[in-house]
Amino acid sequence: MKKLLISALIAGLPGVAMADAKGDEIAKLKAQLEALQAQMQQLQQAVNAATAAKAPEADDANTELKQRVAGMELKVDKLTTDASEGPIAGLSVTGYLDPTYLYNRSTKGSGFQFVNHSNQYAYTNSTFGDVYLDIKKTFGVGPLAPSAEISILPNRGSGNTLLQSSSSSGGSNNGSGSTGLGNIINTAVITYPLSDTTQLVAGLMNSFGGYEVQQSNQMNTITHGLLYDFSDPGGYVGAGFNWAHGEWATKFMIANEQYHTNANLTNGKSNNTPTVTGRVDYTWSSALDIGASANAGRQTLPGKDSNATGTGYGYQGNATSPYSNYYFAELDATYTMTDGVLNAELDYGRQKQAAWNGEDAVWYGFSLLAHQKWTSELFGRMGATLRYDYLNDSKNGGGGGGIALSSGTGYGGVDGTNGFGISQACFSNSSVNGSDCSGATRQALTAALLFYPTDQLTLKMEYRHDWANRDVFVRNSGNYRKSNDIFAAQAVYSF
Repeated sequence: MKKLLISALIAGLPGVAMADAKGDEIAKLKAQLEALQAQMQQLQQAVNAATAAKAPEADDANTELKQRVAGMELKVDKLTTDASEGPIAGLSVTGYLDPTYLYNRSTKGSGFQFVNHSNQYAYTNSTFGDVYLDIKKTFGVGPLAPSAEISILPNRGSGNTLLQSSSSSGGSNNGSGSTGLGNIINTAVITYPLSDTTQLVAGLMNSFGGYEVQQSNQMNTITHGLLYDFSDPGGYVGAGFNWAHGEWATKFMIANEQYHTNANLTNGKSNNTPTVTGRVDYTWSSALDIGASANAGRQTLPGKDSNATGTGYGYQGNATSPYSNYYFAELDATYTMTDGVLNAELDYGRQKQAAWNGEDAVWYGFSLLAHQKWTSELFGRMGATLRYDYLNDSKNGGGGGGIALSSGTGYGGVDGTNGFGISQACFSNSSVNGSDCSGATRQALTAALLFYPTDQLTLKMEYRHDWANRDVFVRNSGNYRKSNDIFAAQAVYSF
């Protein structure tokens, strides 16, 4: 400010010089200049005083800001410590809800099914229409951190529909009989890494077979395929390891027979023979994965009474033991595209003396699935799925794997709900309770339409046509037919 005033004064001097340069005027001008300089000094002092007065206030503000930043740093440090070391560290809870509407032509029944308690496993009533929770706790950080993971599917999970949690008197391979009714546990796995590539695992796990998964929010259809429901092995309780390196990944496990949470005891005889199962995956490219799995062990034979083809003791056919050798192998492939996926699977299974007539049960089949997504102006993001399944279970009247055929002197040898077993016309004309009849060959064609309103919500509609070469589907009237149709709609909300 002082320089500004001096400049203004200097600018005015020429005008003063043009005036009459008398001595008194010069003296007067000098007096005015001195007065102006005095005022400038006073103004400068005032400015300095004001600046000095504000400095403590600025320091106080800076001090307060520093204290607030320090407090926030303490809170962040505490949250970081709790996240890595506290009781909720490494804890995650995910899942979904999938209320489902289903119309079944055979039963002429329709309606919504959701969290209704049922231990009957069928292709029209499998793992959908329930609440799924996955609870995982990781102890530490990094690839060497151990973890424990539990999945809960209260009404449709393995615990409620398939697991046999106590000794049975024969029970079938697919868990009918002494099932774990009310068991909400679906899987429960402990994982302990030994290195970046190798992990030890133990607990209750789903089998390694096939391309299809259990969870509705990962499926591109509503119902499962024939191979998932009736050919691939089920859940196992055991221990093993996972290994992955480069393009290769391997899983291996030694376990009880499938569906059993303890060593099964039937008529005083225990099945102490473990099942050995494993899987190998090869990542051919970023899009193509080729996998194969196999199982070998001893499995509980289906229960039969002495009025059918059994000889007493609840054993199948002429078996002298309630258990027999079980073998299964499959090959599958997944090709993943930007907006679609292609799946293929080929199965083969055999169980000694497990067929309807007491001979070996043999089943084989394949499954093909194609799914494509796109964006439409009317519905936004959507997708479509087409799946074809083929499962041959004709050998020795059928049976084995996940197929359970009824017994008795009436219409035996058939699973009328799922469409397996022998023809009832053949059974009626047989003199040996249908033991000379062939089992059914099953096929299914499934078409589904999917909508994705949000990242969490998926809406599905599905039409499915199942048929067999035998009259094995029971209708509401009690008559048997060769085919069945269902329509289903589902809302899956993931969280």
